[in-house]
Amino acid sequence: MATIVPTPTPTQTAASDRFFRILAMFMALAVIAGFSMQFLAGRSSFGARPLVHLHGLAFMGWVALFITQAWLATHGSIALHRRLGWIGAGWIVVLVILGSWISIDVTQRGTTPFFFQPQNFLIANPLSVIVFAALAWTAIRLRRQTDWHMRLHICAMTAIIGPAFGRLLPMPLLIPYAFELAGITGLLFPLAGMIHDKRKYGRVHPAWYWGVAAIVSVIPVSHVVANSALGDAIYASVTAGHPGATVPGLAFPAPPLMPE
Repeated sequence: MATIVPTPTPTQTAASDRFFRILAMFMALAVIAGFSMQFLAGRSSFGARPLVHLHGLAFMGWVALFITQAWLATHGSIALHRRLGWIGAGWIVVLVILGSWISIDVTQRGTTPFFFQPQNFLIANPLSVIVFAALAWTAIRLRRQTDWHMRLHICAMTAIIGPAFGRLLPMPLLIPYAFELAGITGLLFPLAGMIHDKRKYGRVHPAWYWGVAAIVSVIPVSHVVANSALGDAIYASVTAGHPGATVPGLAFPAPPLMPE
């Protein structure tokens, strides 16, 4: 059965433009706040190894592109928005590579956050980036269907916003559900979109359901894989010959020692 989406009036379209632009700005602010808090608290510094800086620059660059595109789509040059969209399509590949690489690197070093099981961390993080890529590429493919396009891009950003909330929430107090709760908190943004649609159009756009389902699927799939023989084999293969090999994959590491 075909999905029938109500045609918005000009007034509704203008209101939606403002809404999505503001929603994108709040998402960017959440990312900036999360990572700035780590720096201000002394838990991160510019002395990190090059891979960490490269990873950070790529993902913060995506946030900047995300905000720029949201502005151009609703308030600026559509032609420039489309040209930057093709840059974004290539950028997604870079994020998948770096997002997976940093997860592998941290696991190999045996330095995964103590509120995550290392084996689940190794599986779930790359899976989250893959879901992000799938949603973002689908949004680009549906660029002529602007109602799907902008909603799927919000969902794609939600798929990778968990680490920002992981730096804002009291993660040690959320063990053993820290990973799940950081990810679920990000769903506040699609939820806001659903409420907006319901109020403006009388129904929730199906793009939200598809996007949220994809994001939430990371939780059960990562747990099933991490707690299987396949997960054991992946973890053993990745950590072989590295300090991480001495860290139990399915146990929560001990918290770091506090300085005296």
